[in-house]
Amino acid sequence: MPVSPDMSEDLAVAIADLYEAAQGVLIDKIRKAIDEGWDSPLWAQLKMAQLGQLQSAINEVIAALQANASGAIHEAVAEAYNRGSQAAVAELGALAPTVAAIPPGTHAVDRIAHALITDTGPVYTRILRQSTDVYRTVIGRASAPAALGAQTRRQAAQAALDAFADRGITGFVDKAGRAWDMRSYIEAATRSAVARASVEAHSTRLGEAGVDLVIVSQAPEECPLCRPWERKILARTGAGGARQVQVQHATEDDRIVTVTVAGSVDEARAAGLLHPNCRHNISAYLPGLSKIPKAQPSRGTYEDTQKQRYYERQIRKWKRREAAALDDAARTAARARQRGYQGRIRELVADTGLPRKSHREQLTTAR
Repeated sequence: MPVSPDMSEDLAVAIADLYEAAQGVLIDKIRKAIDEGWDSPLWAQLKMAQLGQLQSAINEVIAALQANASGAIHEAVAEAYNRGSQAAVAELGALAPTVAAIPPGTHAVDRIAHALITDTGPVYTRILRQSTDVYRTVIGRASAPAALGAQTRRQAAQAALDAFADRGITGFVDKAGRAWDMRSYIEAATRSAVARASVEAHSTRLGEAGVDLVIVSQAPEECPLCRPWERKILARTGAGGARQVQVQHATEDDRIVTVTVAGSVDEARAAGLLHPNCRHNISAYLPGLSKIPKAQPSRGTYEDTQKQRYYERQIRKWKRREAAALDDAARTAARARQRGYQGRIRELVADTGLPRKSHREQLTTAR
């Protein structure tokens, strides 16, 4: 059974859901803290006096999130490692009947989980700072002189809340300089970690069975980073670089076969293969037995998949807007925008044949 980042996609989504649910709770707490006493001339002073209470409530959310997420991350990495290990066992079958007895890689699980927990640690400080900052911003805009004229105090507050609901907790920058919102950052980081766990477990099991060559699948709508490695044979260990190698036949001891190797797994991963959201997989290549699969047509283009992801983000954005709405008019407008983007996704999947992933259009609820 091949191994791929897709194998543990559900685990990364579950972790990201925890953070998105917490973000929804924060929006709701800020909305409720603001949405009272609008007619009081001391509204701004009263709201600022409640900042300490709001900070305490936010800290409770953060503490619960941190405790839940740390345990969930370790469980997700352990499950991903187990899936990768089982994939190798299923793939090798009778060729390596003892591989299933290899002890689980607890050290590898702890190492990968700890690295992810450390990498996501700064998230909690940013949650508190940005949540209190947006509360102050809402109060400032709603109490400004302009808000008492052309705009009502409530309308000014709604505009500030909408801006927060749109962007969420932000400011996460990866090594390539790309900016991420909290959910996207957490999901990408977790996808990378669980993919690493499953691929490492798979590779370890293959190594124990004496298998050093793997083959990359073809995936529909592949991205430019992965395309050069599709349907290529890679060395599980050793130096990179394309070459021809002489290896023993998988089942015939006295037979040597020539295999064209495109590079090493590490080399391909460094170039972008098996990145977060990658749909490729790698499987054991058994010299003399395994066949390179024929190229298959794609349902759409990589650009089509990116358009679909954009529509999904917009649907989630307008659902957050609905959650932040201070009145029925704002809620109705947000629902209308949701339906508009849902219609665009229906058209896209009908035109291209891409699968619709409805779960990616949903906001998760607090747990």
